[in-house]
Amino acid sequence: MNVERYMELIATSRPRFWLYLAGPALVGATYGIDTIAGLMRIEVALIILYFLIPANFLVYGINDIFDSKIDQKNPKKKSKETQYRGGIELPILVILSIILGVALMSMLTANSIPWMIGFLFLSWAYSAPPFRFKTKPVFDSCSNILYIFPGVITYIVVSGSNPPWFAVIGGCFWAMAMHTFSAIPDIEPDRESKIETLATLLGQMGSIVYCGSCWLIASVLFAVVDIRLGMLLSIYLVVLGVIMLRKIEIGVAYWWYPSINATVGFLLVIGGLLRIAT
Repeated sequence: MNVERYMELIATSRPRFWLYLAGPALVGATYGIDTIAGLMRIEVALIILYFLIPANFLVYGINDIFDSKIDQKNPKKKSKETQYRGGIELPILVILSIILGVALMSMLTANSIPWMIGFLFLSWAYSAPPFRFKTKPVFDSCSNILYIFPGVITYIVVSGSNPPWFAVIGGCFWAMAMHTFSAIPDIEPDRESKIETLATLLGQMGSIVYCGSCWLIASVLFAVVDIRLGMLLSIYLVVLGVIMLRKIEIGVAYWWYPSINATVGFLLVIGGLLRIAT
């Protein structure tokens, strides 16, 4: 296999989005620990490492394999994202990612295993038949809550208890908004391919209102846990307001979010560490 093929496979895992799974895992661990030493546990390191790379091959690899035909009409696949063109390498990486996820359960606590099972199930069911949630409006948005599962898992592993439910539910609304916002640039390609999503159902303006509503709910729920968390999450509403007021194309603004999410995640981690220090 040549270097170009290796680079194409790595691109399949969406390196710019790696922190979307690993970030919540780190945040969950940071808020679950009582001492810094808790972050040094081998199982915590392995969980975060799994969600940094293998889990992304799982989520995006399954997506690309089952979307190979419709991706031919998606302009994003011709520029910023790669397109699956056949070959056995990607299916093998997906299978290995599933095996690693199952093996990781041996290091989890009993009450965190259901969340890992849920992550593996939704990662598959989002793109693959018979469920293929991504083509079912509402289910497509709701199934994206898989992105907060890594944080729940690490929190439980280091603390032995569940995280605050207001934070979990708030995280779910954040993830639902992120999914639908990312689907807005795909509205026309999806309609041409006869793919139904919440974004194609609501249209661009309806989707923006939906995303704003979800981010507002997320901010309020996090504020119940800690007002500072609510204020931090409100940045998504501010950015959305800027996009609307300045009439910025969603397809352009969409690519801001890896940096926005990384910044918010970094501030959450710092806040978690300061909580221990004080």
